[in-house]
Parts: sequence; structure tokens; C-alpha cells
Amino acid sequence: MAAGALLGGVFGWVAPERAAQVGILGELWLLPLRMTVIPLIVFSVVHGVSSIGDSGRLGRLGSATAIYYLGTTACAIGLGVVAVTVIAPGEGVDLLGAATPDVATSAAGRTDWQDVLRNLLSPNLVASATAGDLVPLILFALAFGIALSMIGDRGRPVSELVEGVFAAILKMVHGIILLGPIGVFGLVAARLGAAGGSEGIVALLTGLGWFTLTVVGGLAIHGILTLGLVLTLVARRDPFAYARDLGTPLTTAFATASSSATLPLTLDAVEEAGVDANVSRFVLPLGATVNMDGSALYEAVAAVFIAQAVGVDLDAGAMVALFVTATLSTIGAAGIPEAGLVTMVVVLEAVGLPLEGLGLLLAIDWLIDRFRTAVNVWGDAVGAAAVGAVVGDAGER
Repeated sequence: MAAGALLGGVFGWVAPERAAQVGILGELWLLPLRMTVIPLIVFSVVHGVSSIGDSGRLGRLGSATAIYYLGTTACAIGLGVVAVTVIAPGEGVDLLGAATPDVATSAAGRTDWQDVLRNLLSPNLVASATAGDLVPLILFALAFGIALSMIGDRGRPVSELVEGVFAAILKMVHGIILLGPIGVFGLVAARLGAAGGSEGIVALLTGLGWFTLTVVGGLAIHGILTLGLVLTLVARRDPFAYARDLGTPLTTAFATASSSATLPLTLDAVEEAGVDANVSRFVLPLGATVNMDGSALYEAVAAVFIAQAVGVDLDAGAMVALFVTATLSTIGAAGIPEAGLVTMVVVLEAVGLPLEGLGLLLAIDWLIDRFRTAVNVWGDAVGAAAVGAVVGDAGER
């Protein structure tokens, strides 16, 4: 995976015209991987929840997962606000000539929290699956798994069927992984080629360099320091060894910029690293859609960056609104088309900032998106290890 990404980056940098032609390699690898996401999520959650059995352990698992998600997301947002306030990358940046993206204009004024809450449930699961709305599917799978565990022996044949289907899907994923280096090569080469090779990338980094450094630096601190401490103190694991075990999903997350598409690889790697399978199959599918530390940090930095660029001082009330909105938007994002951009609209409108700033950020968003997705996946994997350790200790006591 790493070799494929490196070779793809070099090829896209030195030969951008030809690099676009190899993008089909990445698409042909990514399509079957995404094909397994929805059945994998549904069957993994049902199997994980129904296998826990003990309602007390399930309650500890759910509460520990919720505390971890909210805690790390809050830390990420706070770190982002501090970093962008200290570095102040938006001062002196001109946003007057920036165009507002069409999707942001259409979403403005109508994407309220009632819409976000409605997207958590669905009257038609088939339609949700077709649209890629994963949160309603996860909630249904959670409820179905709990009900299956409550009916005792009558649910055992269904549980065995679910376990068999889940094992078969994982076997399919293992076959797809073998083609990963070729797919990652195509994805990275085509993306850098589309940016114009070395000249295009340098121009983008020059224009928004400090903003990029602020976001990437904040993500690095959160991923290494915050999540590293959680892994060391709570899960009692070596962060470097665990990161090495997660090398394949982290590389894939960077190449695909999709937590959901990376989920099959994350599940496989975390379980091979020794995390309880019942825990990982509960924590990771939820995390792929509702736990996005990297995205939350990015939204906080972007909002303050735009405020600095237009000369708006965010008071304490605006900062509280920013904190709450960025936290909740990462939970409701999965059910919204073009989720990252639309949730940024929600954040900006919550603190009264102009949408023109989004047009400026889109020029570099494709690159930053890869870093924040990798942190999202890393945060999910750390959460599985930490929650597994907490639930295991509680069970032993």
C-alpha cells in the first residue's frame, strides 16, 4: 500500500497528463470495496451486538463508546480552535473574490438541525442503502441485534446465519485487499495529476499554505498526542506498534478519503491486532459514520479561518455555538449528500459567517480531506482498543 501510494505520487507529480489515465485502476479497485460496505456494516453490527449476550456488558459497551466519541471529538475541536487562534492563518487573506459553491448556496437556510435529526432515521431502509445513508442502517442493525439476543434460543439460527454471511464478506474483502497497492497507485497518481502536477500543487500550497499547515499540524497533534495518550493510558498498548498494525487501513483512508470505504480493512486490521471482535464490530461501524475527529477539527479551524479573513471577532457565545455545532454535525453528516460541504454550511450559519469562504477552501480541500480521513480512521481504531480494554476490565471485575 505504501509503495503504491509513493509510486503514484511520484508519477502524478512528474507526469500529470499521463497520470489521469491510470485513475481507472483506482476506480476498479474502489468499486468492489465500496460494494461490500453496506452488507458488512449491517451484518457486523448485528453479529457483534447479538454475540455480546449480556445486557449489562452491552450497556457498558454502549456508554463507553459514547463517552469516547464525545470526549475525543471535543478535544479535537478545542485543539483546532486553539491552533487557528494562535497561528491566525486567515489574517490578510482576501475572500471578496471567492465564489460560493452551488451546493452551499442550495443548502443555505434549509439545513437545520431538524433535517439532521430526520436523517438519523429512515422509513425505507432500501432507499437509505441506495442513497448511501449509513446511520439509519446502523441504528436498525443495533436494534435488530439487541432483539435477536433477547429472544434466546429462537434467535440462534438467525445468529448463525448472520455469522456465516459476515465471514463470507470478510473473505471477499481479503481478496480485494490483494489488489490494494495497484488501486492506491491509480488513485494517488490521478488525484495529483488532476491538480496539475508539481506546478498546480505548489500554487495551491502557496495560496493557502498557513491554513493547510494549521489543519495538518492540528491533526498530527491530535492523532499522535491525544489519541496516543488514550491508547497508552486506557488501552495499555504501544501506539507505534498499533499504528504499524493499522498501516493498511490508514494508507487506504489517505488514498480514498473515505472512512466507510476503509471500514472493511479497519475491521480486519483491528481484530488481527488483538481487539475483541465483538467490540470492534460494534464500535467501528458506528465510528465510520458518527466519530470523525479529523472532520470536526477541520470544521472548527475553517470557521475561525473564515472569521479572521473577513475581520469578524467570534465572542464567547459564537465559540460555544461553533463547538456544539461542529460536534453535532459530524454525527448527522452521513445522511446528507455532499456531507462535508453541507455540514460546513451548518457551522458557518450557526456563527453568522459568509459562505464565500467555502469557495476558497475547496481549492485545497481535496488534499486536506485525506489527512482528516486518516485521523478519522485512526480515531475509530483507537476507540475500539480503548473501549475493548474498558469493557474487558469491567467484565473481569
